[in-house]
Amino acid sequence: MTSIFFFLLFFLTAVAVLILFLYLYAKVTPYDDYKLIFEENNVAAALGFGGAVLGLCIPLYSALVSSVSYFDFFLWALVAMSVQLLFAYGVTKKKGKFSFEKHIEEGVVSAGILMAFLSISIGLLNAGSMSY
Repeated sequence: MTSIFFFLLFFLTAVAVLILFLYLYAKVTPYDDYKLIFEENNVAAALGFGGAVLGLCIPLYSALVSSVSYFDFFLWALVAMSVQLLFAYGVTKKKGKFSFEKHIEEGVVSAGILMAFLSISIGLLNAGSMSY
């Protein structure tokens, strides 16, 4: 019974961090992710957002398997989320020729793919850094 309790505690915390991330990611990007994805069927936005979700889940997984306690996991989960949000904030604020904001709003799929791969890469680096 204890194993089920700890499974639920860790799993539900990870899901809660993911849900919080879904909310905060939409706040840190300068465009309306949900409108672009669900109302305008913008594939570039969906790819970028999907990559960000995967980029968060990779270090969350790393934190789940390498943490020594619930508190340790929770702190690393917050670090993982913060790193991903800071990356998204920084990269989407770039203006000019290489503006993710402009290209994703316009539905440029290649920009969405690049955003996704960059987010996943940051997640992998984040996860690897947690494996000290």
